[in-house]
Amino acid sequence: MADEPAAAAPLGVARELTGHPAVDARLARLAEVDALPADGHLEVYEDVHRGLRDELTSLDAHPAPRPYDNRS
Repeated sequence: MADEPAAAAPLGVARELTGHPAVDARLARLAEVDALPADGHLEVYEDVHRGLRDELTSLDAHPAPRPYDNRS
């Protein structure tokens, strides 16, 4: 019937690994939208965005150690 919404279909967007396991796990969640109707996408997108923002924020909370300088 013409008035019925189309069934959910994969978007076919390729995702590449970043090499950061926590970030890759967040991005992997985007695959869930392929099985959801459009009105279910927002919750997933917001959760992924929040998780990625938390990962970035954590970089400021735990600065990398300073390199050892043996010139002294």
